[in-house]
Amino acid sequence: MNTQPLIPDTDPHRLAAAIGGHNLIAGQLVRAASGRTFPVVNPATGREIASAAFSDAADIDRAVGAAARAQVAWAAMPARKRGALVSDCARLLAEHVEELGRLVALETGKALRTESRVEAGVVADALQFYGGLASELKGESVPFHPEMLTVTQREPIGVVGVIIPWNAPMMLMALKIAPALVAGNTVVVKSAEEAPLAVLRVCQILNQKLPAGVLNIVSGFGPECGAPLVAHPSVGKVTFTGSVETGRIVARTAGEKLIPVTLELGGKSPMIVMDDADLDKAVAGAVAGMRFTRQGQSCTAASRIFVHDKVHDAFVAALKARVDALKMGDPLDEATDIGTIISRGQLAKVLDYIESGRAIPGAQALECSTLPTHEDLRQGLFVRPVIFTGVDNSCRLAREEIFGPVTCVIRFRSYDEAIAAANDSHFGLAATIWTRDLKTALDATKRLQAGFVQVNQNIVVQPGLSYGGIKQSGLGREASLEAMLDHFTHKKTVIFSMT
Repeated sequence: MNTQPLIPDTDPHRLAAAIGGHNLIAGQLVRAASGRTFPVVNPATGREIASAAFSDAADIDRAVGAAARAQVAWAAMPARKRGALVSDCARLLAEHVEELGRLVALETGKALRTESRVEAGVVADALQFYGGLASELKGESVPFHPEMLTVTQREPIGVVGVIIPWNAPMMLMALKIAPALVAGNTVVVKSAEEAPLAVLRVCQILNQKLPAGVLNIVSGFGPECGAPLVAHPSVGKVTFTGSVETGRIVARTAGEKLIPVTLELGGKSPMIVMDDADLDKAVAGAVAGMRFTRQGQSCTAASRIFVHDKVHDAFVAALKARVDALKMGDPLDEATDIGTIISRGQLAKVLDYIESGRAIPGAQALECSTLPTHEDLRQGLFVRPVIFTGVDNSCRLAREEIFGPVTCVIRFRSYDEAIAAANDSHFGLAATIWTRDLKTALDATKRLQAGFVQVNQNIVVQPGLSYGGIKQSGLGREASLEAMLDHFTHKKTVIFSMT
């Protein structure tokens, strides 16, 4: 535990320079063993704002070793005391919300007001939620035989490897580390190379309350840093959020070790708008569900919107007007609604999808909002949101995860047609149905092939709501009590002879 208090610093440039170039291992900020670093770039300006530690297998071994040494005492601590410490961490994080929101806006390009500050608040909420669940780490009495006392008990797995993405790095990290810690595990986090700073600061703040070695974080790239973490012999569980392709690699390595793995992968989430839907509410739900203020960089983005033929044209016109009204600009400006794409590589990918959509016969690409004109933002990774019409569910835009501000509005004429098209995907993460008819809504919740289904709303994942996908959207669940019990503990059966 680091007893030196950290004072919130709302100057993200100064904070980035202060913590950049470091990992956090055994409670201390340390450089990579090789001394190597890589640049962290502000996607709104194209300028380097800090460096990050270029970690490799030596750094992973050091971090996992620290976690393994700390785990014995951490697991022996009463569960409610662990929960109280995690709740203390939540209260401490609440003092740093503005600092963390500004830092993650600087490194990811996500708008401060609409995205980054909100994410910073959810981090504290997730830790508070799991801190209060420590008493639920309990076993059962099993009536197996009258001459035997049979009970089960929950025990931690050991060292957990956590690999997080860049789109909502603090929130997604919190939903993984909080249940792991409360359950008695210690953790090594591998941050996303595009967004290593805010999560490092979160871990630095938490280490003011947690014993040294309980929570560690390293930065680096997949082959040099992520792969050694998954393969390390002392890591007993891996939880990963990212692409399907990388998820398969993680699963193969974990399978060779025969250790459990949680995978939260991609999505191509359908939104079905019936002809009786509240159109204003559905349009607002499409703006929120498509995560336009995050430039569509979300695995639950409503990138396939199926709209009944009777209301299709009115829906498209209203949706375009809503997105046109969103202001694109400096992520740290309070007036900004939409920030940037995360990296030049991701921008190129998004632009390629847009061009492929334009080439579809009969397709119409409706560009929305306006690009910023300020001189400082000329090199920024901004792209106008695009709504495609005149396409069907078989096109590339509707089949592949774009991870950008691009959605398809697809006509349908019958409810069964819409359900069939919504389910015609390799993904199965999230889905929504918009209707005033209760029978239709209930039927859709049964028939839609997704792990997270909503009716007449499109909220993001929240602590307390079980979240996860089916098909190629992943394995396991997060954000709930079951996530802690099923994915971060072993169940042991203990039998006493009474004769």
